[in-house]
Amino acid sequence: MTAPSSTPRGEHTPRPGVLWTTTVGWDGEQVVEDDAPDPAPPNRATRRAAARAARKKGTR
Repeated sequence: MTAPSSTPRGEHTPRPGVLWTTTVGWDGEQVVEDDAPDPAPPNRATRRAAARAARKKGTR
C-alpha cells in the first residue's frame, strides 16, 4: 500500500462533445410568513405517495 501523494491530480476532462447539463426544478421548499398558522400534517395517502415518489426517484 502506498502513501497518499502530496501532489494533486489534474482535472479530468470529459470526452469531446460531452456537455454538462443542469436542470432547474422545485425542491419542495416554500416561503412561509412568520405569523402564518402551522400547516396541517400530510395525511396517510399523501405520505405514501411521497414515499413512493422518493423510491421511484432513487431507482433511476
